[in-house]
Amino acid sequence: VSAALHLSAVSSRFICLYPVYINSKKTLAEGRRIPSEKAVENPSCPEIRDVLTAAGMNVYVENKMHPREWNRDVQFRGRVRVQLKQADGSLCQDKFTSRKDVMFYVAEMIPKLKTRTQKSGGGDTSSQQGEGGKKSKKKKK
Repeated sequence: VSAALHLSAVSSRFICLYPVYINSKKTLAEGRRIPSEKAVENPSCPEIRDVLTAAGMNVYVENKMHPREWNRDVQFRGRVRVQLKQADGSLCQDKFTSRKDVMFYVAEMIPKLKTRTQKSGGGDTSSQQGEGGKKSKKKKK
């Protein structure tokens, strides 16, 4: 019993971060937790993990689903656990004082990932040819 209590005490220092929290394609009712203009289009767990690992955070990914996520695809699966506080209750990093800070940081950094910058370079030209309306709508926000 004490081992189980210890494990829950340790994991309680870790916050849950589902990709849906920072997904600009989702509504607040669908689980988004930050303003859509600051959110990212379809973020994935590996992207969130990479950004937070690079920031020096203690992170691990679980194969879980957000309850409001209806799409069971592999790309929408996953939950990232992030350690915000040490065992003594002090912050791991001063720049991350709350889960909102972590969400805003991840949403800001994911578009700067190499995988994103390469993809968007190729995706922009094709979307302008076929779906110009959708592209300009995104720019207004």
